[in-house]
Amino acid sequence: MNGAHDLGGMQGFGPVEPDETSRGGSAALFKADWERRVFGLTLAVGATGRWNIDMSRYARENQAPGAYLAKSYYQIWLQGLETLLVQSGLCSREEIEQGRSLAPPAEPPRVLKAAQVAATLAKGGPSARAATRPPAFVLGDRVVAKVMAPAGHTRLPRYLRGRPGQILLHHGAHVFPDTNACGGGEQPEHLYSVAFDAKDIWGEQAYPGSIRVDCFEPYLDPAA
Repeated sequence: MNGAHDLGGMQGFGPVEPDETSRGGSAALFKADWERRVFGLTLAVGATGRWNIDMSRYARENQAPGAYLAKSYYQIWLQGLETLLVQSGLCSREEIEQGRSLAPPAEPPRVLKAAQVAATLAKGGPSARAATRPPAFVLGDRVVAKVMAPAGHTRLPRYLRGRPGQILLHHGAHVFPDTNACGGGEQPEHLYSVAFDAKDIWGEQAYPGSIRVDCFEPYLDPAA
């Protein structure tokens, strides 16, 4: 999906000002207690199995640009959580607005108990899957990121579309976010690390070097 969340390579937002957290410092990961609570709620309700991680990302990113850019990072998370709660039937918009239950609570498929949290987080959510066909590319192949304007979810940044690159690494097959985010199933696709020359993206004034981006096979065409 093209949206305000896809800020990579876009101009006009000023310099990136890293804070202590982004430098790997010891500052709290949350700037306020409510942010910690939003993060915890998102993990806890997500563990019920009503949606997957790609649906969760899509809910955060699928917001009107003006609304998205006016929110802080965890305000965006909260908006995404509210959207998923309503879509999944766990609560209504009216209940969120009034801050109380207006009907008997829905029964979640499963509940993440406090004693299970550490082990669950340590386990993570592996996305590797068995491949259903051989990879289309091998290491060293020249490729071009497709020019596309998907109406749904995608992990291909806009600033890479139409840019040439080279396959550096094959990660195997993984859950394809574009289908998994919209209920279309995992449909595993081959995933590659692709090197893109900075000058091919930002022009001759770009600093020398390249960036590496993980791209799913449907995002790539062989270079002519």
